[in-house]
Amino acid sequence: MPGFLSWISGLFSTPHSVPPAPEARLFNPSSEIPENDTPDNSPELAQQLEDHLFCWLLDAEPSVLKADLSSFGDVLEELHQRLAINRMEELPRQPMSLPMLMRALSDESTDRQRLTDIILGDPSLTDQLLQIANSPYFRPGDHSIESVDQAVFVLGVDGIRSVIAAAVMRPMMAARNSREALFGQRAWRWGLTCARAAELIAKTHGEDTSAHFMVGLLPSLAYITIRRELQRICRSRTIAGEPEPALIRHALARYQWTTCQLLANEWNLPPKYHAYLLAAERPAPRQKHTPLTDGMVIGTREVLRHANQRNLAEGDLPKVLRLSEDQINSVRRALQTMLREGGRSAVRN
Repeated sequence: MPGFLSWISGLFSTPHSVPPAPEARLFNPSSEIPENDTPDNSPELAQQLEDHLFCWLLDAEPSVLKADLSSFGDVLEELHQRLAINRMEELPRQPMSLPMLMRALSDESTDRQRLTDIILGDPSLTDQLLQIANSPYFRPGDHSIESVDQAVFVLGVDGIRSVIAAAVMRPMMAARNSREALFGQRAWRWGLTCARAAELIAKTHGEDTSAHFMVGLLPSLAYITIRRELQRICRSRTIAGEPEPALIRHALARYQWTTCQLLANEWNLPPKYHAYLLAAERPAPRQKHTPLTDGMVIGTREVLRHANQRNLAEGDLPKVLRLSEDQINSVRRALQTMLREGGRSAVRN
């Protein structure tokens, strides 16, 4: 994929200096000509939402995330270099069953039995799939799904695509230790919510729902990857304890989309996945928001709202989106039900 590789190389054209983290890199509203001379303040609102997200994910106050990083220049330089030459030790390798599953799911002639057989051929995937299919994010009713065949039957081929994507990624998101647990748990909840929002919005536009669900999960997996890589680098330099929240925040803001693209490349995902990511990172002037962009904004807003965190005002949300009021309300209702049921499930368990 020469075009993608050239783009990646261009990101690291100055290997001996790490530029400051650009602001509002996660949510990038496309530039527009304001109507009726009304100022377009969507970039500022997007920045606020991103700041609130980092405070929640890192469990830190805004002032903590603005701490001086001058003593960590060598750590950031090493992270920069590892990304530049694709030597990220924590970059997840392609899941074993992913290529076969993607071929089967993209083939319209694939029947239920064929899909069931592929899933059953990977015992770890089978376990993960049943757990996720029974979670409030996916289960369509009150009855438990007890077999892969039942999951495929109940959810349908379209529905099972998203469950498979989540099942493939879930082990990579699981916390390795207590220090990582809170960040990993919140990143996973955020990722699932954004992925579901992107999927719902893609459906209203008649676009590929399963592809948008998977790319919607990639930023949360990129966050886990970057945090773990920073931990490795700090340990190699005998820096005790966890990486500073401000250091993590800087690295996430600077390299989140680059790491998403590297994950998509490492897993040999189709070119359109790279295109979705690039359109979200670098929207063209007057470009309509993509399902991924709008899904991540709504997903982030609803996750923070559910967690009683700082958030965008109700009237500000439509200013950062390119959706109708009915579309926004429909997606929000679905996410709120999902998060509410997920919270009840966590209490019961």
